[in-house]
Amino acid sequence: MVAHLCCSVDAGYFLKRLQEEFPNEKIIGFFYDPNIHPYSEFKLRSLDTKRICNKLGVEYVEGEYDYESWLKAVKGKENEPEKGIRCSICFDHSLEATAKFAKSINENVITTSLLMSPMKSQEQLQQIGKVIKRKYDIDFYAPDFRKKGGTQAQQEFAKETQMYRQDYCGCIYGLWQQKQHQEIIDELLSPYPFQILPSSIEEKLRLYEKRIDFEEKEINYKILKENFLNYRLLNSSVKSKKIEINHYTLFYSYLDRFQRVKIEFVKDEIAFTNRAQIIFITLKKFNSILNKSYQNVKEIFKNPVTVEEELLIREKITNTKYSLSPIIVVDELKEKYDVKINAKIYPDVREILIKL
Repeated sequence: MVAHLCCSVDAGYFLKRLQEEFPNEKIIGFFYDPNIHPYSEFKLRSLDTKRICNKLGVEYVEGEYDYESWLKAVKGKENEPEKGIRCSICFDHSLEATAKFAKSINENVITTSLLMSPMKSQEQLQQIGKVIKRKYDIDFYAPDFRKKGGTQAQQEFAKETQMYRQDYCGCIYGLWQQKQHQEIIDELLSPYPFQILPSSIEEKLRLYEKRIDFEEKEINYKILKENFLNYRLLNSSVKSKKIEINHYTLFYSYLDRFQRVKIEFVKDEIAFTNRAQIIFITLKKFNSILNKSYQNVKEIFKNPVTVEEELLIREKITNTKYSLSPIIVVDELKEKYDVKINAKIYPDVREILIKL
């Protein structure tokens, strides 16, 4: 039997119940979710689903991330609500790929862990299963494991095994509908230069990879959540005599409005301005603090530093990592600057990995 898998929380308990019902059946987990946005979220969900399959002794196959084919399939249905026509097309897309995979390995029964999700319509899935059966001459098994406390048991199993719990269904359209009232939608931001930002999908992926390393080394751990003050730089502009200056704006730099400033004094390649607590540092000073060898500010964008390194510079200059004073790196200092910083600072939650 080939079981289409959508995420670890739905897949784990679903596979466990399949094994109980069919103790002599070989079950192959087929992770096929080209609807998931962005790709890093796809890899994170795949990573954790594979982990659960390994724990249950289920063979795991990661399907192709064929995002373009999914976009074409749902074209024109972008504004459909959850459980609407777009979801039905999405199910059809995934189950058809699962049927083709099953045929390619000579299996004649498929099912899907989508049946476990309270956010998905079992009736929709059963109807699609009937179409798949006729089209591919393959059986579709549609058990209802939600009944008789199944949903509660699913949640308990997910908690017990510390699974990754995503906070949106998966696709970019559902994501936008669900989070459009948030000030920042991290999943729709792609930072330039690329960094692993706090509470980003990339940070979660790194954490869950480290978790697997802990398990392989038999290190006891706990995944906890913490509240913190997050930051996203959307854009910034620095001009001198109306000419745009190459610059790099450090993490936590914040301005509530445009500022025209002049340098009041300079100490050790650090320039302090006359207002808004704006600080400029030279690339030479930047290199000195971090032991780097950038030739110009543009090179930082090609080979970016980490957020941790940016906070180290902030701490060296202001004596705290969490000052909101704008700190801007330039190749060389000018006398006057026009500065705009469009950034968001907001309360957020992130996961942390604690070694026990």
